[in-house]
Amino acid sequence: MKHHTSYYRRFFTVRFCIPFYLFLLLTGFEVTAQGSPVVFGETILSIDHSLSEFYKMSFTTRSRFILLHNQIAQYNQQQVDIFHFSTFNLSKDHDVSLGLYYRNRDIFETGSDELRFTEQYNYKTHKKGINFGHRFRSEQRLLDFATIFRQRYRLSATIPLNDKKPDTENTYFEGCLEGLVSFSKVLSPEIDQRYTAQIGWHLTKNLKLETGLEYRLEAFNLTSRHNIFVLTQATMKL
Repeated sequence: MKHHTSYYRRFFTVRFCIPFYLFLLLTGFEVTAQGSPVVFGETILSIDHSLSEFYKMSFTTRSRFILLHNQIAQYNQQQVDIFHFSTFNLSKDHDVSLGLYYRNRDIFETGSDELRFTEQYNYKTHKKGINFGHRFRSEQRLLDFATIFRQRYRLSATIPLNDKKPDTENTYFEGCLEGLVSFSKVLSPEIDQRYTAQIGWHLTKNLKLETGLEYRLEAFNLTSRHNIFVLTQATMKL
């Protein structure tokens, strides 16, 4: 019975969940935004280290570059990000984090550098083999021309695609829906939406690789913009 339940769970994921998220990515372009989307690439390297049962820290570098603009393939580096998170475990499924983030665009002459402070609360629920994550973030973004206060909520669902243990060589699908609201004294309030679909692999107990797509509908309450991100991330535990 357990084997059959696992089989149908994987079947449901591949035949419904993944096409559903791809449907969101593809249909959103024509319905909610004008023009051709810009396609970005993002490569991420994250290093996590647990100092105790209650505290862990992570350091991440991220590179963003344009792959397709005005339907023309190209490579144009946009920015490099460096950020740190300190996470405090409140319980098995609840934690809070504080983050410090730096974005460099000036060196590539693509916009303002940014310093960002982040406060985060995250909790998880587990139902029938599916892990749900609820993430609340508050951000203070300090740019050259403005200080932006952004609130974010993300709902994620992680579904194992094989029968191995969750922390060793497990393959999984993760889908995320996120809403963002930004406020500033010098800019109009902005509302964004993001849809993400990724496949992940625990290559070893301490190394995880993820790749997928993200569709961003930005400022849809104003003049909407829509972009596609090709995501690749490696996460190492020390």
